Amino acid sequence: MEGGNIYEASSSLRRSIGSGSSSIRRNNGVEVFSRSSRDEDDEEALKWAALEKLPTVARLRKGILASSQGGASEIDVLDIGWQERKALLERLIKVAEEDNDKFLFKLKNRIDRVGIDLPTIEVRFQRLNIEAQAYVGSDALPTVINFVTNIFESCLIEMGLLSSRKKKLTILKDVSGIIKPGRMTLLLGPPSSGKATLLLALAGKLDTALKCSGTVTYNGHEMNEFVPQRTAAYISQHDLHIGEMTVRETLAFSARCQGVGDRYDMLAELSRREKQANIKPDPDIDVFMKAAATEAQEANVITDYILKVLGLEICADTMVGDEMLRGISGGQKKRVTTGEMLVGPARALFMDEISTGLDSSTTFQIVNSLKQTVHILNGTAVISLLQPAPETYDLFDDIILISDGRIVYQGPREHVLSFLESMGFRCPERKGIADFLQEVTSRKDQMQYWARRDQPYRFVTTDEFAEAFQSFHVGLQLEDELRTPFEKTKSHPAALTTKKYGVGKWELLKACISREFLLKKRNSFVYIFKFIQLTFMAIVTMTLFLRTEMNRDSIAEGGIYMGAIFFGLIMVMFNGMSELSMTIAKLPVFYKQRDLLFFPAWAYALPSWILKIPITFVEVALWVFLTYYVIGFDPNVQRFFRQYFALVLANQMASGCFASLQQLLET
Repeated sequence: MEGGNIYEASSSLRRSIGSGSSSIRRNNGVEVFSRSSRDEDDEEALKWAALEKLPTVARLRKGILASSQGGASEIDVLDIGWQERKALLERLIKVAEEDNDKFLFKLKNRIDRVGIDLPTIEVRFQRLNIEAQAYVGSDALPTVINFVTNIFESCLIEMGLLSSRKKKLTILKDVSGIIKPGRMTLLLGPPSSGKATLLLALAGKLDTALKCSGTVTYNGHEMNEFVPQRTAAYISQHDLHIGEMTVRETLAFSARCQGVGDRYDMLAELSRREKQANIKPDPDIDVFMKAAATEAQEANVITDYILKVLGLEICADTMVGDEMLRGISGGQKKRVTTGEMLVGPARALFMDEISTGLDSSTTFQIVNSLKQTVHILNGTAVISLLQPAPETYDLFDDIILISDGRIVYQGPREHVLSFLESMGFRCPERKGIADFLQEVTSRKDQMQYWARRDQPYRFVTTDEFAEAFQSFHVGLQLEDELRTPFEKTKSHPAALTTKKYGVGKWELLKACISREFLLKKRNSFVYIFKFIQLTFMAIVTMTLFLRTEMNRDSIAEGGIYMGAIFFGLIMVMFNGMSELSMTIAKLPVFYKQRDLLFFPAWAYALPSWILKIPITFVEVALWVFLTYYVIGFDPNVQRFFRQYFALVLANQMASGCFASLQQLLET
């Protein structure tokens, strides 16, 4: 019994000692880990304190970036590599459909926390009328006879001896409305209703040949008071891109040319206020905003963000492609067209048929991302879609219904059906509302939606719809708002852009040079083939003069020398004609980017000429070095180099003539 008690006592003592030691170990372990986390926090706090002591310019280029090993290090935002940008975006936006709104709310909360107001743009258009003068029938065909006839006809019209045969076409007739910030606006209408013309008018990109009356204002400012092409972004329904560039390179070049807008100034003010209030921002958000606000980057974090949001990561490093080069699909190309403008700093977006070639789920994802940006960051957006799905239609706040150049309805989405019901038309239960809106003004489809069975149906014209809307409560409210002019003093100083180009001339030239160099590398086969072709012809020419002796004082043999010089001149001059097709293929892209004020024309032309000079030296060297002494020209080295430089200048002259000729033919 005693032995049993001793055993129990010893076992209980061992248990107490064991439990005590385990608790000591557990407490020590907790203390070790807590000390480790405190050390990391203290280290990060010290780094942040050192960062805060830097001058403003240096502070806006530095950030604290978490590494894959778990630590944090101070980095320069200009030196962020592709892997670091990818890891940063993975932490901020793991899944675009789920995390984009959370990321945007983090940006907005950081800005709101220090009381900074984001710039907003309200677009108003009043009494807008747009007309065009156009030839009708066979006179409109682009034939040589019509071209010559039109030239003589225009001269006679200017002299007052002949009246014009052009017919007047009304595209938009007396349209008025307001595009408010922070709201998504859907532009609907049947084909040829004037949707694209309205978007072009709002974006300030109307063709000068059109006759336009009425006013379009941004925050009460007329179009001549700022640069609308850079304040607003117009996204065309035509996909014009350079096929030899990848998706990432296309968006990166666009971001580099458009610049960062007012992001840098806003970030400087944000950093100053946070320092005064002793506020420490989220490190990842801070690095993202600093990287997005830094100019002159060949690869920008905004480019990677747009690629992720638009679902283009899967094809980011794939060639865009064209008719002669296999590339991305039509739907992906449409998203590249959208992303090309989204990487810029424009706060007003006018998008024309961005869903062409896209499936309904992809369209929903893109429009939903745009909705989050517009609602959270108070952007302005008008999007034209052709037959959007019901779930996509529900993402919009306002509807503009246009038909035959007249606005039938503009206002909240919730009231459009009640307005049409007041006109006697009802949307069937299983019918998509967007399809119903596009068909209700059509003479062919209108009858099926007539809901007043006690009254005989008659076709209701677009003019009748427009007049009825003016007496509808939404139309009356819109008219009251238009009567009250927008106070210019309420406009944010950074809302409207007054600079013509996004970055400086030198940065634009560097961007164009880097793109041209990239394209020449991608088309290196053409230049290698030209070198081989020229070498082969030089060898053939050499064989004509091998083992021959010719005097230089004979007229007959002088003619042979002249023939050899002429043949060499022709070979060198016309060796550059193979580049004409590549240059002509890029002209539509050049015209688009020039009109969008990406760069001036000289910034596009100079790099092509500069990079052509070394190629010219190589081409002429291949010809002269192989043929000069074999043909039997004067062995004096001075005359040798005279012929060399004369042919170099002839090659450059011919390249300039070919370029001028093709520009003339295109215009």
